[in-house]
Amino acid sequence: MHTLEAKNLRKTFVISEAQRRKLDLTERKVTGVDDISFTARSGEIFGLLGPNGAGKTTTMRMLATLIKPDKGDVLYDGISIKEDPVKIKNRFAFLTTDLQLDKKATANDMFEYFAGLYHLPKERYDERKKELFEAFGIGSYAGTKISKLSQGMRQKVSIVISVIHDPDFIIFDEPTNGLDIIASREVREFILRMKEEGKCIILSTHLFDLVEKICDRAAMIVQGSIVVEDTLPNLMNGRSLEDSFYDIYQKYQKQ
Repeated sequence: MHTLEAKNLRKTFVISEAQRRKLDLTERKVTGVDDISFTARSGEIFGLLGPNGAGKTTTMRMLATLIKPDKGDVLYDGISIKEDPVKIKNRFAFLTTDLQLDKKATANDMFEYFAGLYHLPKERYDERKKELFEAFGIGSYAGTKISKLSQGMRQKVSIVISVIHDPDFIIFDEPTNGLDIIASREVREFILRMKEEGKCIILSTHLFDLVEKICDRAAMIVQGSIVVEDTLPNLMNGRSLEDSFYDIYQKYQKQ
């Protein structure tokens, strides 16, 4: 059983004078995430749901060790990202819409490059490439330059190189953002397949239907804080997730 624990995460940012004027703020610092805690386990998909600007991406970047929390910690099977970040680097994958592919390269090139970074043995290289390229239908486009691929195909290549090392923990930030219905379905099916393989999956999104379709548990983030966390049936309580979230959002906006 693999477990990821986010413990009392807090992150503030210093903003420029121009940003303060634009946002009509007087303070030099803004709080992006405030005391966020949750636990995700292997064999389940844990969702972070919230509107744009709620703190989801900041939280995911702290999980992925891209930014350091001002307070709190993240434990991967008990290993602290503060005490030993290098030790857990190969144990997780982080996919974000900010990932930029080399547009002059091909899917084959990108796979070979990242396989080298993770020191995949030749036998494992061939096995993973066949498995992942077939899962996303990349084979026919493997020799095509990234610049000539559709957005959906680029996203699928991004997913492939993110999970090339077969990690225990998968962190997805808006994995279906901007994809058409076919590509979105393929991504959802792949995430569910990884769940069946016992991966621990954390998914950040603002898409209610995606959470409803694949998440086992979810937390709702409003203004940088988790306001509710539960199983999907309990969160929905016989209603749509969107309706439930809207009521919760309105309640905390008034506080």
